[in-house]
Amino acid sequence: MAKHCTVGIELRVSAERIILLDTQSVFSPSVLAEMMRPDGSSTVSILSGEPLSAEMAHEIMNIQLGVLLSSICHILLVVSEGVHDNNMWNLMLTVDLLKHGIPDPSSIAPPHTSWTEKEAKDKVHEGEEYMATPVFVHTKMQDRDLTPHNILKLKKALVQHFSSSSFVKGKYGKAATKCGPMTQTDATDATLMNLFVIPSKIKDEPPRDQCESYVTALWKLRDQVLSMNCPSFGRNVSERDWLKNSAKIWELVKSSPIIAEYGRTLLSSGLFRR
Repeated sequence: MAKHCTVGIELRVSAERIILLDTQSVFSPSVLAEMMRPDGSSTVSILSGEPLSAEMAHEIMNIQLGVLLSSICHILLVVSEGVHDNNMWNLMLTVDLLKHGIPDPSSIAPPHTSWTEKEAKDKVHEGEEYMATPVFVHTKMQDRDLTPHNILKLKKALVQHFSSSSFVKGKYGKAATKCGPMTQTDATDATLMNLFVIPSKIKDEPPRDQCESYVTALWKLRDQVLSMNCPSFGRNVSERDWLKNSAKIWELVKSSPIIAEYGRTLLSSGLFRR
């Protein structure tokens, strides 16, 4: 029906106690259509209930979702379609820009402690701010795009796109796949970002070869993600506390003054109708 299948965030826990979060489609026309009134305004309350157009509310909601996942996950799969879609790249740059003062799930004051509000905020700002490791996945790739030369070009474009971000600089821990200090040579090294390409699964082509390459790519992605060195939260946290604190973090994201100011800047820019 050309509609998104996931609404909000759906949670699953594997037999190995790996918590998996599946989110609704970002930049999805069907999500936008569902939240749009006949006059073009949004049915979803964003930015403390300020009246917004559906397009504007949709944009801010995607940013809030990205900031939340970057705060509560270890690894974040950033999925795009084809080789030319860089909307998700731009979204992650915006998330990197606006994720400030948002704690990880272990930095929320436990109920049995005597932390004051100021001490809890100080815990958030101790050291470097937490950021999940992004893994960029491009799906539905055509055969002409899967040559080693074209894949290398895509990796270099990804590194160039994020050259000034914390993902390449390693500002938020082990965001890059290389370890140790980054040298000038590393700055142009295409291995600095995690990138995977998944070929299209075309029904009309011979099923064995096509499906094997498609399935093999998915298994490779799975194995690589599960074997990655994840960034660590500030301290160990139980699954129960992670879930409770993630809900609290979502409230912090929705009330973030930085995201609200960014939204007002977008509104005054004229890019979105009022």
